[in-house]
Amino acid sequence: MQDIHNGISAGQLDGATWRKSQRSNSQGACVELARLDAATVAMRNSRDPQGTALIYPATAVRAMISALRSGDFDYLVG
Repeated sequence: MQDIHNGISAGQLDGATWRKSQRSNSQGACVELARLDAATVAMRNSRDPQGTALIYPATAVRAMISALRSGDFDYLVG
């Protein structure tokens, strides 16, 4: 079993399928996500595909996406 930890190099996440939002812009400054297993999601900077990956529980990512959709963080960008 692979030792997955916060701060691991994204290149070391064997079998990770990275995806970014269909709404990403063409500038390449995007966050990409990969589901590692049923309970874990990794995030990385699309401009640095071998760089650091942040590892989160899937429940936390679900909560963040829900908050983004409802506008809870709109004050940060407007």
